[in-house]
Amino acid sequence: MKELFFGQGIAHTILLLAFVIAIGIYLGRFKLKGVSLGSTWILFVGILVSHFGFRADPEILHFVKEFGLILFVFSIGLQVGPGFFHSLRSGGVKMNLLAIMNVLLAVAVTWTISAVAGEDLKTMVGVMSGAVTNTPGLGAAQQTLVDVAASSGINPAEASRAASELASGYAVAYPIGVIGVILVLLFGKNLFKIDASRELAELEAHESSEGQARRMHVAVENPAIFGKKLSEVLHDFGGDFVISRIMKGDEIVFPTGDTVLDEGDKVLVVTSQDEVEKVRILFGQEVPMHVEDWTRKDHHLVTRRLTVTKSSLTGKKLKDLHFRSAYEVSVTRVIRSGVQLVARPELYLQMGDALICVGAEENIKRVAEKVGNTSGALDKPNLVPIFLGIVVGIIFGSLPIRFPGIPQAIKLGLAGGPLIIAILLGHFGPKYKITTYTTMSANLMIREIGISLFLAAVGLGAGENFVSSIVNGGYWWILYGALITLIPVSLTFVIARVFARLNFYQICGLISGSCCNPPALAFAQGMYGSDYTSVNYATVYPLSMFMRVLVAQLLILISFA
Repeated sequence: MKELFFGQGIAHTILLLAFVIAIGIYLGRFKLKGVSLGSTWILFVGILVSHFGFRADPEILHFVKEFGLILFVFSIGLQVGPGFFHSLRSGGVKMNLLAIMNVLLAVAVTWTISAVAGEDLKTMVGVMSGAVTNTPGLGAAQQTLVDVAASSGINPAEASRAASELASGYAVAYPIGVIGVILVLLFGKNLFKIDASRELAELEAHESSEGQARRMHVAVENPAIFGKKLSEVLHDFGGDFVISRIMKGDEIVFPTGDTVLDEGDKVLVVTSQDEVEKVRILFGQEVPMHVEDWTRKDHHLVTRRLTVTKSSLTGKKLKDLHFRSAYEVSVTRVIRSGVQLVARPELYLQMGDALICVGAEENIKRVAEKVGNTSGALDKPNLVPIFLGIVVGIIFGSLPIRFPGIPQAIKLGLAGGPLIIAILLGHFGPKYKITTYTTMSANLMIREIGISLFLAAVGLGAGENFVSSIVNGGYWWILYGALITLIPVSLTFVIARVFARLNFYQICGLISGSCCNPPALAFAQGMYGSDYTSVNYATVYPLSMFMRVLVAQLLILISFA
């Protein structure tokens, strides 16, 4: 038993990791004025436990740290991948440019502090990672430091000590990073006299997402389509919309290619926001109706929500399933990750999609058999794409990227590589028949386990020299961390508001995401009560994390030059 509690074997290391994670997660439940450090408490508990003499096996800690980091970034990539490129097309380019500016400003402040104060640049990379609350950046910096030290013939013990100092700087600056961002959001809101409720109302009123489904009730008023079959209208005029039902007098008609459009018919159309005007021009003006008006007169048509639970349908185009022609069922919308998409014929389906179907009850039952719609079928995780994706991500992250003037090639590493591959896999997976669907709970479980293992391993590895680092001048890291947090974030807020004219909720998401700061995101959502912040957070988070990882490695390489 003595070896179990005070040794350095496998059982002792696992015991320490489990203890640190459990206590850290428990402490993360406590909030001060609505703000909590969350899982970051795991890092501080690990440092405390290590400081009081409990040591874990270094090789096991190294493995746990790297594996936890991979799980964390890969789960994030899978989550944001399906909507990442869409967000870029919907104003995300401007948001990501501002995020890159925020990253580069932090690098500039870090470099300036190192040059003026004479602080070791490698240590300042750790302080910067903490000040911007970027854990993967710390992991990438430590990995690069050890690799460069090994190739340069530096003593492994010296390299390990330097890597631990990075973690110490990170741990000291991290709380400042969390609190500093929140203070900037509060101060900026008061400085510009922002009315959050009014801005939320404006944002909701002007919301127009390219893929968001919109229901329209229009009357057939265009003489050019009087007496024409629906198939002829679609062929001659095209249009990015789906006709759900047609009302001829008091009769509801299921639309087929042979349905003839007559003057005065009323049509229930599902389209995207930016196609609204085209629908009005083609058919006619909108009429004051509600969906209940169709429901009351539907004697044989019903609306059902069916879930795609057959993995064989992943990668199939909606038009290839012939729901309308073979089953007389119309799919009007596809709900994916909570977003309603127009059921375009060219839309690729994936496992987990919810289809909003209209048709006769017996026909919809046949469609349900075709798509699966089996309760519990989505509970089983698809592990093969996850682990194969990690394999490809590790290989991709190990490829050298050379920049002029830098002696050693940069690698995306175990953080950047899997993240990029996960985003690509989440976006393009359905197109290439790769089932990447995981439930939100499963994704969150993987992410939390990954970040918990990583933080515990970092804390246990850094605790031995943490206090001595503070006593021997590390207290300056607190000031440095505050400068690295406050200067870039404040400038980004002002530029985003004054020049880019972003909404307050967009700014909250931009700053939280570009700083990779989940506590700040949670604060903004809890304080101002909107999911718009998280949408913009996800828009800039992948590129920001990639940049944070890249610049951290770049600064480490420069420090050896």
